[in-house]
Amino acid sequence: MPKPRRVNIQQKQYQNQSIKRYYRNVKYPIVPISGNDIYITATVNQRLDLVAKRFYNDVDLWWVINIANPNLVPRDSIYIPIGAQVRIPANVNAIVEQFEEINNK
Repeated sequence: MPKPRRVNIQQKQYQNQSIKRYYRNVKYPIVPISGNDIYITATVNQRLDLVAKRFYNDVDLWWVINIANPNLVPRDSIYIPIGAQVRIPANVNAIVEQFEEINNK
């Protein structure tokens, strides 16, 4: 499952034993609004990973909720602001498949 924003795609070792790593950015799919999406209102200490566990039974799918709710959570946090309305996409399998398709080219 996707976690990093960048993935290590190649390492090259030089004669002087130094290693240079090459990275590529991870691309996330666009998550369209669906009539089957679930909406919740965040409470105290609610986190993206715990919401993903509750609705998808997988904490690693926090990124699906994050990209479905742009600008909701700061980049350096996983805590959802109290009182924020959060969209939980219903079609998580299709989103994960699309993620894998655009990043495994």
